[in-house]
Amino acid sequence: MRTKLTAVLAASLPLMAASPPAPKVDMKRMSEIARTLASDEFQGRAPGTAGEEKTIPYLIQQFKAAGLQPAGENGGWTQEVPMIRTQLGAPSTVGVTQTGATTPLRYPDDIYMSTVRATEAVKIANAPMVFVGYGISAPERGWDDFKGVDLHGKVAVMLVNDPDFEATAGEPVAGKFGGKTMTFYGRWVYKYEEAARRGAIAALVVHDTEGAGYPWTVVKSPAGEGYNVVLPAGAQQPVLLQGWIQQNVAADLLKRAGYDLAAVKRQARTAAFKPIDLKATLTVDAPVKLTRLTSHNVLGKLTGSKYPDETISYGGHWDAYGIGPADAQGRTIKPGAADDALGLAAMIENARLFAAGPRPQRTLVFAAWTAEERGLLGSEYYAQHPLFPMDKMVANLTFDTLQWNGPVKDAVVVGQGQSEMEDYLAAAAKAQGRYVTPENHPERGLFYRADHFSFAKRGVPVLLDMALAGAYDMVDGGRPAGEKWLTSFTSNCYHQTCDAWSPSWDLRGAAQEADMFFAIGNRLANSRAWPQWRPTSEFAKVRAQSSGARSSASSSRPERGR
Repeated sequence: MRTKLTAVLAASLPLMAASPPAPKVDMKRMSEIARTLASDEFQGRAPGTAGEEKTIPYLIQQFKAAGLQPAGENGGWTQEVPMIRTQLGAPSTVGVTQTGATTPLRYPDDIYMSTVRATEAVKIANAPMVFVGYGISAPERGWDDFKGVDLHGKVAVMLVNDPDFEATAGEPVAGKFGGKTMTFYGRWVYKYEEAARRGAIAALVVHDTEGAGYPWTVVKSPAGEGYNVVLPAGAQQPVLLQGWIQQNVAADLLKRAGYDLAAVKRQARTAAFKPIDLKATLTVDAPVKLTRLTSHNVLGKLTGSKYPDETISYGGHWDAYGIGPADAQGRTIKPGAADDALGLAAMIENARLFAAGPRPQRTLVFAAWTAEERGLLGSEYYAQHPLFPMDKMVANLTFDTLQWNGPVKDAVVVGQGQSEMEDYLAAAAKAQGRYVTPENHPERGLFYRADHFSFAKRGVPVLLDMALAGAYDMVDGGRPAGEKWLTSFTSNCYHQTCDAWSPSWDLRGAAQEADMFFAIGNRLANSRAWPQWRPTSEFAKVRAQSSGARSSASSSRPERGR
């Protein structure tokens, strides 16, 4: 539905003085940058590969050409990110023993597995399997799926998404989490981490296309490859084995243990749920090729003219999925053209516009992150080792997966209700003659699935521009045309070989998004405003902890007209 700017919004975000028409991004430049990054020469841009060796110099060249200054370590353009890469080899054994019989599981058709632990083999011998509902411990919501169960050395089997995702209006759990909107508890990343904290040797999520937000083809697209940053001594180790199992595999496991999957899912939606001993054990024996590598974030800046210690950051990820098994056409490179070469192109165009205009009052930082597809690793490493203070960062704007299907009538908000950054987006969209639509696929949990999340966790207000969040209202064809593009892309090309650049791309919609983000950043970069989190956001308390660092520039001050 359409979101109208209210009188309150108009009062809180006063209109700026009349100014010349805003500069526009160049779609030809965007297309050429995306074409280059998605070309076979860059080999799918996997971290630590020959693809990265091509990507980093190219991005530095583009940052320089845009007019940026280096913002990396030691006066350079990059930040080193020490990582490990693991490649699970063909397993010699994958099987479940239950009721006296062993059932082999086909990899990657029945079960998908990987590891992000620094190991050269995954060897699990008859580890007991325990079904732990949704695998969530949320004391603030009165929720505990574990009920004190001992998971040390065991395999945690859990459902995807949140307990209220499939709840009906009459169920007590309805609305306890996010309803159809996934919370971080619903993400597989959280579930793996929680299982590790509880001593599990492995964690398996039951796949459900609607609940996960993507089909099995996306689950298995990494082809056994895993990445992690190098963990410091004493850090919590990840589970030895992480992965997914098909829903029918989970149903068979439960059936042989005397349970029905549908009934168990209903039970798991209640606070009274208790973990279920599946009376089964998992055995896996698979080699792992372990590689230690150094990947790189690329960073540029425009130093502010009046408030250089206050920053607005833009980001996008440079990595894609590299080279994998051949598809039906024999293609092996997953070029990541829309995801996220096109997003990087939009960000670089924003940088060029800023550099070509008057110097902003606040510093602008532009970052191309590594290993987003491997768990937001590049941005998370930066957030742990920031080169600009997080407490003086006004906002982060992230480009991730733009659409190439033509101009649109609306702008989609990801994670609606989080912060005042949504008000800035609404104002910028209105100036373009567009209206605001909440994401219509909130079950995909996109607010927790892109690099902006690394900043949100540190209290920085964020905006994510991501075409996967919902079907746009297309100028040509309306919402049905937007849904057709979105369904086709997510079902067929997301993380696949067909996410490739094409000369037939219509980038007018992507340019609208880039122009909108430029307008928002320009507004923030030349004001004394500090956008706030909504009081109901889980990140408001984090931001409040550093409020003293921003006391000299109160968020209550009005913006200055230009």
